[in-house]
Amino acid sequence: MKEIKAYIRCQKAEKVIEALEDIGITDITLIDVMGVGVLADPKHAKYSVKCVEKYSEVAKLEVVCSDERVHEIVEVIRKTAYTSMKGDGIIFVSPVELAVKIRTGAIGEEAL
Repeated sequence: MKEIKAYIRCQKAEKVIEALEDIGITDITLIDVMGVGVLADPKHAKYSVKCVEKYSEVAKLEVVCSDERVHEIVEVIRKTAYTSMKGDGIIFVSPVELAVKIRTGAIGEEAL
């Protein structure tokens, strides 16, 4: 199993979630976070030009999936979040050692 974390523009979050749902991914976590660094175009930022080079609102999506679906999911996120402007985001993929569904006790991919 893998965990996919995508840091994307807030404005793209809804479209990315819809695209993931279109391919059958429904267990998605969406978190509003603040990115630190040169992350966004100052014209589209909530803060002043000076501040936007340091802090920007970012949407963080998290998905845990089987190893077989990783590349499909990453590509859907990448294509849907793309604007061609600086600050489009980044995607990380990490291994997941264990998943346990609290309600049923299902373990591993059966818990997904």
